[in-house]
Formats: sequence, C-alpha cells, structure tokens
Amino acid sequence: MTDRPRIAVCPGSYDPITNGHLDVISRASQQFDEVVVAVVNLSVRKSRSLFGIEERLGFITEATEHLGNVRAEPFNVLVVDFARRIGATTIVKGLRAISDFEYEFEMNQLNRMQAPDVDTLYLMASPQYSFLSSSGVKELATFGGAIDELVPPSVAKRLKEELAR
Repeated sequence: MTDRPRIAVCPGSYDPITNGHLDVISRASQQFDEVVVAVVNLSVRKSRSLFGIEERLGFITEATEHLGNVRAEPFNVLVVDFARRIGATTIVKGLRAISDFEYEFEMNQLNRMQAPDVDTLYLMASPQYSFLSSSGVKELATFGGAIDELVPPSVAKRLKEELAR
C-alpha cells in the first residue's frame, strides 16, 4: 500500500459540460483523492468546438467549485501520457449506451497497449442522464428547446446567447 494520492483523469471535450458530465465527475471525486477534468484542446474525432478552451475550463471550474478535490486542465496529447504527467493511474469515463461501450472498449484497448499501468474505470450514467450529450444540448439550444435542467446555469445562458435563432 502506498500513501501516494489516488489521482483520476476525466477526459473529454466538454463542449459544453452537461449535468451528466458533472454527475460522473462528482461520483469520481468521492472515489479518488484528486480528479483532474482534462479538456481536450483539439479533438481529432469531433468538429470544431463551439466554445474555446478557456471558456470550457471556466464552465467546469465554476460548476465543480463545491468539490474540493476537482480541477480542470487542458490537454493536447494522448490521454495516457497526460495521466502519467500528472501522476494519475486511472481514467474515469461515463457510459450511457451500447454505442458508448463500443467506442470506449476500442479506446481502452488502445490505451492499455500504450500504458498498461493506467487503468480505465467506467461509471454508468445515472438514469436521468442516460440520454444526455453535449451535441444534443446544442441542438436543443439551437431550436429554442428547454436546456436549463441539462446544463449548469452559466452554460445554459451562454448557449442561448450563442445558438439562439
């Protein structure tokens, strides 16, 4: 047994952060000494971000300030390299549906090949968030849908400003 702090990384684009993300982050914060919400600066698999890196980091910092062991940082390297750099041994991801599992299974295998010393822990989405995605929230906001229960208040305000038609 070591007295080294248990650090986890919760990676994602967080464009924007949703209450589903916050649920996973909050639950992870109960399991680890420190949780680093790692915000990818330039995603390879997603289109250009609606919000810049600084604004996304700000949303996360504001939404998690009540959690004393959570901080947000940008990254632009392999998530396992980022994890090693900050001393994390676990990547925490949320799973909503079978489609998430298929993608995450592939990513887990690739990550384990790169860094067998970094594990991945999957937390099942809480039922009320099992359908929730950043892209879905952006689509709702674009067409004036109700998003106040899906994202933090500052995110809802900015989405309405940015996407209202």
